[in-house]
Amino acid sequence: MQREEAIAALAAVRDGALSVATMQTVLAWHEAGQAATDHVDNMGCMGTASALGLGLALAQPDRRVMVLDGDGSLLMQLGSLVTIAGAAPPNYYHFVFDNGLYETTGNQPLPARVDFCGLARSAGYRDAVSFDRADALREALPGIFASEGPILVRLAIAREDGPIRWPRVKMADQVVALKERLATQP
Repeated sequence: MQREEAIAALAAVRDGALSVATMQTVLAWHEAGQAATDHVDNMGCMGTASALGLGLALAQPDRRVMVLDGDGSLLMQLGSLVTIAGAAPPNYYHFVFDNGLYETTGNQPLPARVDFCGLARSAGYRDAVSFDRADALREALPGIFASEGPILVRLAIAREDGPIRWPRVKMADQVVALKERLATQP
């Protein structure tokens, strides 16, 4: 499936969830209009989106948290899977966009193909599922969000060639805005 198809499916069911996007999911999430509120871009620190999402899930247990991660990014911090599983936040939904590439650094292939669902299950996630078609993802998402997390959802994404595109936002500004917004909510 194309990245934009997966993003559109996730945006359609977000329904007020907090979101964290990293690397190549960031611009697509912005273009889908999903980064305006209750969102943080996790840029410049590959592998930490999952941990940032965990912090949000623990701090905001009454809100769903969606982490839009990349396969190369997650490989940078595989230990986060065990930490997330150990904390077992029921409101945590981890979407891994898997195209087999370190896309942000020039489309170098990952050193090996990885079974992210198997890793998540072995680490202790409540569930892990995989999709390679947008229609199947759209159909399954309501049931996924009706289930307790942590859940990892692997999304098989087609390779995209061309220049790397980045949004013009500052992560620090987003974090401050999100902190202020969450502080004013009951």
